[in-house]
Amino acid sequence: MKIVALGDSLTVGETGFSDSEESASYTQYLETLAKQHLTSVQSGVEVNVLNRGINGDLTSGMLERFSRDVVDEKADYVVILGGANDLGWGFDPAMIAHNLTAMYDAALNKGIVAVACSVPSILGFDTLIPPRLHLNRMIRTEADKRSIPFVDFFAATADPRNNRLSEDYSADGLHLNTNGYQQMGKYIFDKWLRALLDQHTK
Repeated sequence: MKIVALGDSLTVGETGFSDSEESASYTQYLETLAKQHLTSVQSGVEVNVLNRGINGDLTSGMLERFSRDVVDEKADYVVILGGANDLGWGFDPAMIAHNLTAMYDAALNKGIVAVACSVPSILGFDTLIPPRLHLNRMIRTEADKRSIPFVDFFAATADPRNNRLSEDYSADGLHLNTNGYQQMGKYIFDKWLRALLDQHTK
């Protein structure tokens, strides 16, 4: 089973472009949890998670490289997490959602299952939280329309009292620390991949 994680620095595992903390992507944790689970159930299924995140990438860039990084890799599943940089540049959430849904549809057309992910929150820039919530509602709606998995990374890492990125998970307000990426990896495993693996081991 080959899973491609497509995205920006939040997929790369960047912790804030400094040397204060090593990068540790959610994809690393996801693959580790998957392999541990498969060993525990004595399954012969193999899982590989390829990280195709690029620092600073926009959803337009992700869409442009979709064929190379997902289709040409012969992925079975693609986890799509994008939009944080677009929002930072002030792009309309509707345009961002358009690019994301184009990727969902491109995957479906190639027999690849797309996993739609919400954009995590932010800390220290409260004006950028409402656009995230707006975009994430559209992402969930479009995922439901296509009957594809939706993973709510916003809910997984936000402080429910104020919708800000939890201080426990923040590196610099935008990027997550290693605890944050570990939480993302555990969340997507628990909410999506564990059940999928169990289906393949029956």
